[in-house]
Amino acid sequence: MTILTLLVKARNARQLKQVDDLLNAEFENLDLDFKVLGAPVNKWVQVSLSGEDEVIAANYINKEIGTCPISIKRFEKSSVLKGFVTKINTAKNELTVDVGIFEPKITLATVPLAYMQAQLADGKKIDLKRIEEVYGLHESLPLNIKVINCVGEDGEERLQAELSTAQIEKMHLWQQSFLDRLIVLGASAGEIEEVLERTRLNRDVIDIERLGLFEYALTCKLGTDAAGLIPKMGRYMRNSVFVVFNPREVFRLIGEMPLTL
Repeated sequence: MTILTLLVKARNARQLKQVDDLLNAEFENLDLDFKVLGAPVNKWVQVSLSGEDEVIAANYINKEIGTCPISIKRFEKSSVLKGFVTKINTAKNELTVDVGIFEPKITLATVPLAYMQAQLADGKKIDLKRIEEVYGLHESLPLNIKVINCVGEDGEERLQAELSTAQIEKMHLWQQSFLDRLIVLGASAGEIEEVLERTRLNRDVIDIERLGLFEYALTCKLGTDAAGLIPKMGRYMRNSVFVVFNPREVFRLIGEMPLTL
């Protein structure tokens, strides 16, 4: 038997059921006994695989969904990890990210404000609240980070990290597109597509980018204000969180407003 902790956080029974339905559909032709075990640690989803095709199933999960490192012994300095924002701490000027390390104990990663200023604000001394607003940072948002160091604080180990090159490149690409993005947290792709069709907002959205299994970025067509979609979608998605990424605000933050905006 193989037990895997997926790079997926399920925050309720409905999402656990959606994970179960998705993977059962993928594995229906395999000789496999598959079971969702729940989300026992910090809402990370665990599954068990057994049978002749468990290696095939495990490879699929690792490639298409990803798995948590689980143990602090399974990563090295400069490792790139995917996690979820758990806290935006303006008092300590840091971003806390859960990267799925919970053996021998839960170990979180922190991204100091100084790193974010260097990576996202062109080195300007912008406060964390402003960076959070401009870049659409929010609790439960998936982020890719690069581990810089492992430090002890108040008797707890923490990973000190910066945003990964790929994460910065994604944000830069979003910025350079000049298109608003509406980040939807806590919904499946199917739920989002259904609401877009129901509200006829699919005419205003040109792409649905997967950030995680229950986290997506909707690319708005040129001229569409992402914030304007929230009231229309929100009435049908009361359990979801909506965050706006506005490229015009990013350009204002770094002081490089182009003539085309």
